[in-house]
Amino acid sequence: MPRCRSALSLIAALMLCAAPASASSPRHPTTPKHLSTKHRAHARPAPSRHTKRYATGVPRDSHGRVQRSSRAKHEFEILSGYPHGRPGYVVDHVIPLSKGGVDDPGNMQWQRVREAKAKDRIERR
Repeated sequence: MPRCRSALSLIAALMLCAAPASASSPRHPTTPKHLSTKHRAHARPAPSRHTKRYATGVPRDSHGRVQRSSRAKHEFEILSGYPHGRPGYVVDHVIPLSKGGVDDPGNMQWQRVREAKAKDRIERR
């Protein structure tokens, strides 16, 4: 019987510790004095979550974009039967150049503009 009472006491104590804060003692985050509104402009900015995810070994232009071969694109357009482009569509790489895909007509496909934008958002994560 003493073991049961001690176990119940322990459970009751744990429940009291895990109970939410009461209304009499709200948990509001306070701003330290060294980060008050007067001095906040001088505070160190939060670290950026953005990391460069460039593929290594992929040739890039002066703006940092992956270089594309206009010759390969034009060759794809001719092979697919649309030598001057296809209205409402863009040439898309099945395996993105930034992920190591080749800039070759065999890695290209026609894709609607809206679908291409959606695919680009997913690929660039």
